[in-house]
This record gives sequence, C-alpha cells and structure tokens, in this order.
Amino acid sequence: HIPHRCNGVPAKFKRLLVPGKIQHILCTGNLCTKETFDYLKTLASDVHVVRGDFDENMNYPEQKVVTVGQFRIGMCHGHQVVPWGDTDSLAMVQRQLDVDILISGHTHKFEAFEHENKFYINPGSASGAYNALDR
Repeated sequence: HIPHRCNGVPAKFKRLLVPGKIQHILCTGNLCTKETFDYLKTLASDVHVVRGDFDENMNYPEQKVVTVGQFRIGMCHGHQVVPWGDTDSLAMVQRQLDVDILISGHTHKFEAFEHENKFYINPGSASGAYNALDR
C-alpha cells in the first residue's frame, strides 16, 4: 500500500530485510508501484507476486502456485475470498489450487493456522498499512 496508505516499510522491519539472506519472497499483492517491486528484487532474486486490489501492474496473476522444497504454496491477495479471511472460503481456494500451504492477505491481520491438515498464512501488513474496515 505504498504510497497510498503509508510512506514505506517501517525502519525497524526494513533492518531485517538483508540482501543475500532471503531466498524467496512471496508477496500477496498491493505493492502498488514498480518501485516497490524493484526494491523486493534487491532483496531476493526469487520474487513471486499476486495482484492486489490496489496494484497498478495488471500483469500480476490473481493466483499463483509456487513450489519451495517439497511444498506447493498457493498465493492469492484475498480480496476475492468472501467473506474475507473466512476459513471455509480459504479452504475452497486451497482445494482449487491443490496446495499444502495457502498464503492470502487483504485483511492486514497476521494469522497462521492449520485446517484439515493444510496450512494457512495471512502475513498481515509489512508496511503497517491500516485495514480499511478498522477505520
């Protein structure tokens, strides 16, 4: 959500993002600008992005499956999942993508849980951008 809802990644978090130490970046969207994508590419060569509802780049896919080691990881922004963050709705996406782990966002609230022997992760917001529903 840079620059729409915040100015950038908080300095405290940014200090943890060390080039050469990160192998994969899986981003659930709302990078908003090419500059933010270019910054992620300086951190890792393997950057995967799905399109969020604020992204200018319409070439990002709505959903994506990435294999890391033995795991199939599905990604979607989450604005397509109704109700947002709903376990049963997320499980349907997980089954459609046939993945071990589903990463979704949109709610800006961190969550990680297991459901029916599959793992679900919502990374929250790296930028600290607010959730419009909380305003």
